[in-house]
This record gives sequence, structure tokens and C-alpha cells, in this order.
Amino acid sequence: MDNNKGTLQEGGDGPVTVGGVLFDIDGTLTRTNDLIFATFNFITAKYCGRTYQPREIIALFGPPEEGALVPIVGAERLDEAMDDLCDFYRGNHQAMAALHEGMEGVLAFLKTKGIPLGVFTGKGRRTAMITLEALGIEGYFDMIVSGNDVVRHKPDPEGIRKFIDAFSLPPREVLMVGDAVGDITASKAAGATSVAVLWDSYDRERVARAGADRVFHEVGGFLSWLKGDVRYGSGGA
Repeated sequence: MDNNKGTLQEGGDGPVTVGGVLFDIDGTLTRTNDLIFATFNFITAKYCGRTYQPREIIALFGPPEEGALVPIVGAERLDEAMDDLCDFYRGNHQAMAALHEGMEGVLAFLKTKGIPLGVFTGKGRRTAMITLEALGIEGYFDMIVSGNDVVRHKPDPEGIRKFIDAFSLPPREVLMVGDAVGDITASKAAGATSVAVLWDSYDRERVARAGADRVFHEVGGFLSWLKGDVRYGSGGA
């Protein structure tokens, strides 16, 4: 398989019309999984005297950090633990996190097309903004939907529907770009076009089999597809 091409999972092989693009953060835009694991274990070591394996931490993904911490630290210590979590996350961000190579080029290209760009992440708003600001990419986005901004988290499509409604977009003309099964499931439930990216997925095999409309293994292949096989609506060229 040519990893510079998107694997077609369904929906035909013609050009795709795109009026807006939503991105997940961790594992999609950014290389932050190691920082997330270290941050979580800093908190659990401090408050519970133990650490967790990555798979145990991944099992808690879905709600924002507050939802994962309450069963561990208790509601009465949640505010203190969240402050500690954000301090550690911010303090170690430069050393342990980065934008995936080529992703700023993707964002810059899409910005020239005059279409809305957004983030839909399970991260809480505090850690999401730390990452977007630290990596200098927050200005690319017209809307940020964090785990604190929805009642129902991924794989529920609430966050995608917020973006669709905010910009009055046809659902099928919205790309949801993510590295997790929950991103694909949410996209399908919203009627959007699902794009699975595997360059940093912690669940690569399951994601590859999840039935996304397009699957990409490299950032360069994703950008080539955006430049060659996509028509842009809502004011885009």
C-alpha cells in the first residue's frame, strides 16, 4: 500500500466537497500521549501512591480530565488535583509534546480555503488551550469544542453537531479528522466524513478497521489528498 495515499473505505472514489474541518488534538495534531501518561501518573502517585500503565490510562479516555480524576482523588480534592495536573502538564509541555511534523502546513493550507476550522477533543478546556497555545496553533481555529463544552462525550456526535450548527454546514461536507475509534463513530453518527489518521494512534489496528471514509498513515499523504482530491465550499477556492 502507498502510505502517501488515503485508503478508501467507503463513499466512492470521486472528489470530496469540504465546507469545514474538525480536528482531534492528541495523536492527530499533536504528539502529546506521553505527556498525558506522565501527567496522569504524577497525580495518581501524589494522591494515591500508585501509577498506572498506559492501557489503564487509555481506558479512562472519553470525558475530560475531571471525569477521570473524581473516582481516583475524590470530589473534595478535585479542584486541587486539577490545579496540580495543569501545572505539571504546562511545565512539561515543551519537553514532552510537539506538533506533528507537517501539521502546521496542513492548517495553513486549509486556512487559505476560507472554510471554518475547528477542534473537537475529549480534553478539558484547560489542557486543550495549554497545548494549542504552547504550540502556537490556536489562531488557526474558528471554534474549539472541548470535553467541558459537551454533555455527551465522544463517541457521541454532540461536539461535531455543535460545529455543523455553528457554521450552518451540510454534515457530509464536514471532515472529522482523528486517531481514535471514537472519532470515527462520532463522525458517522453526525453524518460527517470521517478521516482516520494513524501516524500516532494508540489503537492503530482497531482504528484502521473502524470503517472511516478515508485512512491516512502519514501527514504528507493527508496533505496531498487535501490539495488534489478535495473541492472546497463555503467560500473556498
